[in-house]
Amino acid sequence: MFNPQLLAGRNILVTGGGTGLGKAMAARFLSLGAMVHICGRRKIVCDETATELMAEYGGRVVSHGVDIRDAAAVDHMIEAIFTAEGPLTDLINNAAGNFISRSEDLTPRGFDAVANIVMHGTFYVTHAVGKRWIAAKLPGNVVSITVTWVRNGSPYVVPSAMSKSAIHAMTMSLATEWGKYGIRLNTIAPGEIPTEGMSKRIKPGDEAGARTKAMNPMGRVGTMEELQNLATFLISGGCDWINGETIAMDGGQALAMGGNFYQLRDWKDADWEQARDAIKAQNEKDRAKRG
Repeated sequence: MFNPQLLAGRNILVTGGGTGLGKAMAARFLSLGAMVHICGRRKIVCDETATELMAEYGGRVVSHGVDIRDAAAVDHMIEAIFTAEGPLTDLINNAAGNFISRSEDLTPRGFDAVANIVMHGTFYVTHAVGKRWIAAKLPGNVVSITVTWVRNGSPYVVPSAMSKSAIHAMTMSLATEWGKYGIRLNTIAPGEIPTEGMSKRIKPGDEAGARTKAMNPMGRVGTMEELQNLATFLISGGCDWINGETIAMDGGQALAMGGNFYQLRDWKDADWEQARDAIKAQNEKDRAKRG
């Protein structure tokens, strides 16, 4: 679909690039000639991903261990990248966190676990990169991963719905504020693309997406390749007049079914207890990896 050297000369940062959607997008950018930076809290995971991707595609992937909830740490990482490797040309805001819960069961810590990554962290990275582009009079692209329910909300994932809506608002706001500098911001709102960690937290018992397939107008979930292609197009220069937009990629599910978690209204206490156990097990697994 794309010229093999389409992104040659580009210097791209993908947050949350060690696993899942971020890893897939980083792989595609690398395969098209870009230099890629990936960051995440688990640096060992990012290191392993960088080694794996370079072995498969060649090129260069630089791994960074950073907690994007820490504004000072984010600014330090971005300064180090600009100093050592030259200015970034593109930023992919992919790092996120989410889990399903009845809102009355949420704790402040649980709310902050999502909001501090998704809302605060995304702004910290965007701000750190954007202010440097502006100071250096450089253009740039920001693509953020959101959700279709920024348009209609979603029960049972209220921290995420609020935080992703904030990214949606940031994208529209900065698209108009920073457009004069040649800086574009857009978002992709994918439907379900199964990944291990996220699927276990928001689709426990349906990690393969069977329920989604049954409800989706096209009868399937999304693929990594489709996300890779859309992200690549948005930064490719193929249509640089797209600015401030959220592009849904969900087979029409949000149009047909709302695209959110309203179907969980029928869950009983036992269903929620089972979901909490599955989420807790995944969290413990991830903590063990970080250790």
